[in-house]
Amino acid sequence: MSKPYKVNVIIEKDENGYYAYCPELEGCQTQGDSLEEVLANIKEAIELYLETLTEEEIRTYLSKEILTTSLEVKVD
Repeated sequence: MSKPYKVNVIIEKDENGYYAYCPELEGCQTQGDSLEEVLANIKEAIELYLETLTEEEIRTYLSKEILTTSLEVKVD
């Protein structure tokens, strides 16, 4: 049975739809017309990406702690 891993995913929305990528998995990215579509696409992309790695590589790549936040800034 395969071990589950938590993977950081960044999702951006623009006029063309949604774009998702994984900061710790270089080149692992996708897009979709809706949030649901991009989430399904990135999950599949991550699973396929991880299949190409050894267990040691997976642990190394997914050991990063990535924090995100929002800041309010003033522009004069």
